[in-house]
Amino acid sequence: MSNQPDDGGTASPLRAQFGEDVRARLNRNPMVQRIDAEHLEIYGRQNFLSAQECAALRDLIDADAKPSKLFSGSADPDYRTSHSCNLNPWEEQVMAISDRICALTGLPSRHGETLQGQRYAPGQEYKVHCDYFPVTASYWPRMRDSGGQRTWTTMIYLSPVEAGGETHFPQCEFMVPPVEGMILIWNNMTRDGAPNRFSLHAARPVERGTKYVVTKWFRERPWM
Repeated sequence: MSNQPDDGGTASPLRAQFGEDVRARLNRNPMVQRIDAEHLEIYGRQNFLSAQECAALRDLIDADAKPSKLFSGSADPDYRTSHSCNLNPWEEQVMAISDRICALTGLPSRHGETLQGQRYAPGQEYKVHCDYFPVTASYWPRMRDSGGQRTWTTMIYLSPVEAGGETHFPQCEFMVPPVEGMILIWNNMTRDGAPNRFSLHAARPVERGTKYVVTKWFRERPWM
């Protein structure tokens, strides 16, 4: 199977195989639950992190978080209003959690981007967006050359939220409420390895409380 860059907007045997491998691994794990969505492969696992681990990651996020930015450089200040930061990949706890994500999914660590932390105060949100890279975007050539398409997304909720803050998949017409310690895993590709519009999602505005998450994205080739 070729590892050469391809058109990130079409079907791909390489990305399809990634999907098959992760799907088979998660389906065998009795601790992982498949979420019922006709057009999206999405899974959840409760208690992936302990309360102590979640608290430690919240502290790391608080130490470095800055206003979140968009790949597209959109001038709309209301599109993504959270604070975020890339966590130090060499920090002991960050390394350990990244390794556990890879062990759970079977995805190669060298394909994983740096763990990113996000914090949402009341009223903050991230409107509907995709984690895969649109090949018409100005930044696609850079992403293609630095690891290619994003395949799977893994996201861990680090705090309970009193109200709001759900992860909304509008094309699938369902939302996942934040549950501290739970990991959410979804495939941004279809079974044939093309970008899946049903993976579009949003972080709904927090109404009460503060929402913390960490996200790790995986590329089709080693991330550079």
